[in-house]
Amino acid sequence: MTEKYSQELTQLRGSIDKVDQALLGLIRERLDLVARVGAVKHQAGLPIYDPQREASMLARRREEATALGISPQLIEDILRRLMRESYLNEKDVGFKQINPALGPVVIIGGQGALGQLFAQMLLLSGYQVRLLDKDDWHNADALLAGAGLVLISVPISITCDLIRTRLGNLPADCILADLTSVKAEPLAAMLAAHQGPVVGLHPMFGPDVGSFAKQVVVVCHGREPAQYQWLLDQMVIWGASLVDAAADRHDNAMQLVQAMRHFSTFVYGLNLCREQADLSHLLTFSSPIYRLELAMVGRLFAQSPELYADIIFAQQDSLDVISRYLDNYRQALELLQQGDRAGFIQWFEDVSSWFGSFAPQFREESRTMLQSVNDMKSSA
Repeated sequence: MTEKYSQELTQLRGSIDKVDQALLGLIRERLDLVARVGAVKHQAGLPIYDPQREASMLARRREEATALGISPQLIEDILRRLMRESYLNEKDVGFKQINPALGPVVIIGGQGALGQLFAQMLLLSGYQVRLLDKDDWHNADALLAGAGLVLISVPISITCDLIRTRLGNLPADCILADLTSVKAEPLAAMLAAHQGPVVGLHPMFGPDVGSFAKQVVVVCHGREPAQYQWLLDQMVIWGASLVDAAADRHDNAMQLVQAMRHFSTFVYGLNLCREQADLSHLLTFSSPIYRLELAMVGRLFAQSPELYADIIFAQQDSLDVISRYLDNYRQALELLQQGDRAGFIQWFEDVSSWFGSFAPQFREESRTMLQSVNDMKSSA
């Protein structure tokens, strides 16, 4: 490179650095404004997440970007990342307390990651929180005395037994709720053990989310819903999206959403292990979609084996769902063994037709995720 071009490149890069520094200042200014918005929301008791406001704002920014010759997807990607950071900042301001008259909240299993997350959110909302963990049962009567809400966050395998043997003498007006990913049996156990308000909750996210904004919580109603409506309203203020579901229907869905999916991921990881696959080598040749799939497999094995064993073994009916999955795998393998390319294409078209409009929707949704994965590739 000649000295002339080298100097020109240095000057241009200096200009880019100045623009980047200006962007940093604007981002700081935006985050400060968001903090002020969070304070107003806290005082007014407004949800941290407003989907209509977000959709309207993004639509306007996309139009404005297009008018400036900027990719609308670029500005949306930037703003969505900023909004994710904003939700985290808003959370730290705290939340309006919906039920100031509530007695202490007791979280059974409160030293676990999910229990700690709910404890944090309740404390940020001004509630008194007590933690009752496995080594605290000698002091259970004192911890449970006067409780306004008892929240169960223990492994699925011991949830029902704990409810039946430990929670039969709660205050009459105390709300009893659980956070397990299986709902029918725990809900029945709570209704039998406690004559007061009962509700089953399933947070459809892990404890590492950082914020409840846009996160789904399934609600399985039990008894006296008017008495625990404040809790549902409180979670909406935290940013959660609530989905009502009958316990049996929820559990049937979880056989596909969790048990079968986690089991198939487990088997794929097991196969990679037994094949002694060189993961670094695979990543070198991976497309963004394969890198994402491999990341999801690795994510599972970076977590608690007891947790996933509980999820997979929790429902006996999951065995039937997983067995049917294996049957479909074997039938598809037979097509490959027979060299039946036409049969494969026909089955592919059948499944594509069954997916209907969801297939192109998922293709579009995955596009942004795959771009993000590809952006990360060079820095990995």
